[in-house]
Amino acid sequence: MSSRFGGGLDSAVEKAFTRAAPKAAGTRMRYLVKQLKGTKAVADLLGISQRTVERYVKEQIKKPRPDLAARLEREVKARWQPQIKARARQKAATTSGLVVDIHARMGYTAPIGSTDETRIRHITVALPPRHAARILDAQDQGAGEDRLRELTADALREVYFQDSGRRAGSLEEVQITDVVDLDFDL
Repeated sequence: MSSRFGGGLDSAVEKAFTRAAPKAAGTRMRYLVKQLKGTKAVADLLGISQRTVERYVKEQIKKPRPDLAARLEREVKARWQPQIKARARQKAATTSGLVVDIHARMGYTAPIGSTDETRIRHITVALPPRHAARILDAQDQGAGEDRLRELTADALREVYFQDSGRRAGSLEEVQITDVVDLDFDL
């Protein structure tokens, strides 16, 4: 299962697609066979037999089991329109930035006497390109949920809580816990 932060970033990039990914199981199988150059590779990828892949390609089987349908969708989307995805990520990292809409328990640590209790907050903020680049690069390098959460919290600390250096200068760390809802947009 995809992480909340990683999955949110993937969903944001998928919004840049110029064409919808295939929906039918047979079409998805044919796409994967073409991408991976053979039914054996697709069978190994999906954990099914080569003959089952061939049956989907020939439309002899049309409705996959729910677990296979989810794996099939995930693998097709991961390979769908790679140049469009790369362009969207590059644009976010260099010019447009990233919008994060988060509803979670957030709080921060600061010197004694100036701390704020953690509480549920709903924040929508545009992150500048340098923060978007750090988050997207970390995802590309295989960062886990905790690292993506930490990078998002650092970006929110600087952009939202410190208002890019105009307030809360002694703020040290923002913590994000108990994520209720999270959405990224490019």
